[in-house]
Amino acid sequence: MTVSRVTRRALVATGAAAMLTVGPGLVVPARAKGLEPTPSMRGGSNNYRPGAPIVDRIGGGGFWMTGTVRRAGDGAPLAGQRIQIWAHTTEGHERDWHSHGATLTDEQGAFRLEMPQIVPAFGQPHGHLAYDGDAFKTVFLRPIMSSPQYTSLSAHFVLQPA
Repeated sequence: MTVSRVTRRALVATGAAAMLTVGPGLVVPARAKGLEPTPSMRGGSNNYRPGAPIVDRIGGGGFWMTGTVRRAGDGAPLAGQRIQIWAHTTEGHERDWHSHGATLTDEQGAFRLEMPQIVPAFGQPHGHLAYDGDAFKTVFLRPIMSSPQYTSLSAHFVLQPA
């Protein structure tokens, strides 16, 4: 009479072998479709000024425009990308040259620029932002604040290669 004894090592090895032979669907990890690019928003390009200078701050400050820039697909942060910002503020209208400025993203793809307090234009407090470099498709954003009392606004870009 033969006695068969199953060890834990044999059970694990058999299970692993079975998984590999059943098919790749059980072995390959799930993959996300990828990060979709940000579409331009209607009205985002209003009063855009190509080539606005890179500045440390727009006007007297007091309000913060922040955000991130990532690459479509893998979501990698994009450093050194130029983001232009402009708005209707306590110091000027969004069409005024001194209401425009640009900044660059840091190593984590983040940007931050101080500017005067945004005030409502056409009944809505909103900012304008644009990515307008050569490596990716141009994107214009026009985020709206739910209250003109807020002292910051954030916008996020996911860029598609040009």
